[in-house]
Amino acid sequence: MSYINESTHIDVTPAAAWDALRDWGALHTRLAAGFVTTSVIDQGDRVITFFDGSVARERLVSCDEDARRLAWSIVDGPYRHHNASAQVSDDGHGATVFAWTADILPATLADRTAQMMKLGIEAVRRTLESADRVVDPR
Repeated sequence: MSYINESTHIDVTPAAAWDALRDWGALHTRLAAGFVTTSVIDQGDRVITFFDGSVARERLVSCDEDARRLAWSIVDGPYRHHNASAQVSDDGHGATVFAWTADILPATLADRTAQMMKLGIEAVRRTLESADRVVDPR
């Protein structure tokens, strides 16, 4: 089994980052815009399309409000096993540390998955920092 871990510092509050992360159906607009192009809820699963046209069906495993942690699994696609989680925490100065981990099988998919996670976490950082700077025109 391969374990992949990515993390980044994001210049938004943990509350704002968690609000976007926990919004299961809005991955493509609130969390990873551009990296994920569509996100459709189908019988509770999230069916997402990535920028490269690949599609994954994700099942929510847990949403822990206190820990600000979301866990999911890809339930169809190239993986024999896929379990991932993302968690936001305070960096000690009011901004966010965003951590994303995945356990996958087969190990032959580790390099591709790691590349996608690197691109994905950068999209998360860009999306959240851009959303934080939007000014209400009213």
